[in-house]
Amino acid sequence: MFAPSRRRVLEAASVSASSVVTLPGFLVPAFQQTTRQFSATTKCQSKLGRTPLSIPPGVEITIGEPFIKRDMTQWKQQPKRKVTVQGPLGQLEMDIPEFIKIDHDTQARRATLSVENRDEKQQREMWGTTWAYLNRYIMGVSEGHTAVLRLVGIGYRATIDSRPEKEEYPGQQFVCLKLGFSHPVEMGVPKGIKASTPQPTRILLEGINREEVMTFAAKIRAWRVPEPYKGKGIFVNGETIKLKQKKIK
Repeated sequence: MFAPSRRRVLEAASVSASSVVTLPGFLVPAFQQTTRQFSATTKCQSKLGRTPLSIPPGVEITIGEPFIKRDMTQWKQQPKRKVTVQGPLGQLEMDIPEFIKIDHDTQARRATLSVENRDEKQQREMWGTTWAYLNRYIMGVSEGHTAVLRLVGIGYRATIDSRPEKEEYPGQQFVCLKLGFSHPVEMGVPKGIKASTPQPTRILLEGINREEVMTFAAKIRAWRVPEPYKGKGIFVNGETIKLKQKKIK
């Protein structure tokens, strides 16, 4: 003999088993075993990668043969090709994956990039990245890249001097900074970069490799990062900072 509550549960289960269960209309889509496609369109092409690169006069691009470069970060060896960009200001080289194809039209002075398989995520990512690097290299060897650093603060000064006892290569220049410390800050200019001071509070960096120019600018900025209360520090190019109100106890 079952308890009253258990008997009611068994009776309800027998009734539900014999009858058909219907779901409310708003719950039917949630229980349907259909796969909904988010998009039926094809994979989008890279907006940068499919844009042709214009090669100015005096700039030459050379594409080398495939070679295998040993990479300690990957177990799989992938063939690469060396691209050399040579211009009036110098020469730059970079390695590109084998799946990146470069159609170099010497008559129209134009280069177009493409990939083997647009459905693979890695190839789509490297498509635009390779285009951006080549564009910067072409601009670097033809016009050059610059970075302007502004020193904002009382007594902040910069000069370009030589330190023969600290030279890493012949003729190396040093950026000497007075930033409020008890000692001046001296930083050697990397090879391939030219530094000058048009004003005592301005530093002009010039070079053909934008990555090296901006890296050296970031190292100089690290000595006095702009602070948000008085607005003092070293600003790179058009960098700005939003000032905060002083903390009042």
